[in-house]
Amino acid sequence: MNTRAFVLDAVRRNQPAARPLPEVPAFAPPMRERLAAFTAALARMGGVVAVPPDGAALDAFIARLFPQARVTCSATLEVPGTRELAAVNHPRDLHDVDVGVVRAAFGVAETGSVWLSERELGVNALSFLSQHLVVLLDPAAIVDTLHDAYRHPGFRQARYSVLMTGPSATADIEGVLVRGAQGIRSFTVIPVTAAAGAIASPAK
Repeated sequence: MNTRAFVLDAVRRNQPAARPLPEVPAFAPPMRERLAAFTAALARMGGVVAVPPDGAALDAFIARLFPQARVTCSATLEVPGTRELAAVNHPRDLHDVDVGVVRAAFGVAETGSVWLSERELGVNALSFLSQHLVVLLDPAAIVDTLHDAYRHPGFRQARYSVLMTGPSATADIEGVLVRGAQGIRSFTVIPVTAAAGAIASPAK
């Protein structure tokens, strides 16, 4: 038996008895205005919540937000794009996407974050290769804190998941903040109730 095998064998033979993880308490009382708290937290991180006018079509509303956009790729059937996600054969095919559109599984009021997995994105690169990311979020799917977020079963079911909070940002030693240097240039959340079967077909 070599040294490595000897050490590992000793560790295995001397494991303490298994016991359940402790319950994580609620560290704050429930929020009354989750969407307002989410909006304020996201604004601090450089993102924005855009509320469409009553009766406005989502695709027309997004087109007004980004009038210069040429390529829109949508991972939700609620918004048609100019590039079909199912036609994307490789993540690099998204390099010229001006606007990416996804629907988040849920949001976090405490931090202004949204949770996305491979199911929502279809192609994971959509969330950082797009110039501008638009996220549809059901206000009823906003949880209070990160402690609540980590109880979501998606963390145990997804192969890939990310909590996104605002656009890419970096600051140099003089404290100059630059957004969009390493990823998406803008991050827009549209609070809208989810439609049935909203997730688009994944790419090949």
